[in-house]
Amino acid sequence: MTPDDLSHLAVDAETALAGTPPGHKDELRLWLRLLTLATLIEGEVRARLRRDFDTTLPRFDLMAALDRETGGMTLGGISRRMMVSNGNVTGLAARLEAEGLVERRARPGDRRAQLLRLTAKGRREFARQSSAHEAWIAELLGSVTGADRAALFRLLGRAKLSVQAALTEDA
Repeated sequence: MTPDDLSHLAVDAETALAGTPPGHKDELRLWLRLLTLATLIEGEVRARLRRDFDTTLPRFDLMAALDRETGGMTLGGISRRMMVSNGNVTGLAARLEAEGLVERRARPGDRRAQLLRLTAKGRREFARQSSAHEAWIAELLGSVTGADRAALFRLLGRAKLSVQAALTEDA
């Protein structure tokens, strides 16, 4: 997907309700704005991962999950964290293992369960990728002031709590 494709998507998502008066369908307009922003950033990150590291966002995400859990994670734990099926994680893990970036070990106390961990090579590679990723995000959001970032972070936290509360009520 090219940047032109993404800019078209950004316009379309918000254009759908552009003519509505202020205060009308605000929740939907907010959702479309959040979705558009996330889609723009994700598309650019995917393109840069492919270009600079010949890798994909799911591979990066799996390595990120393992980087945070130095003791390792089960495939089921990874799939829950990444919110994808076990089958998706199994294929990704097998390819990363074949490249020497991750290793499988028996879980202590339960030899039937396998833990996946980054190898030393995997930690080095993820450090390279995550450093670039951090710089890309800083670049993309660079014109948003520190005060605006803090306000957005706080407000998005409140929105997250609102959604979680609504989901709890529905359950």
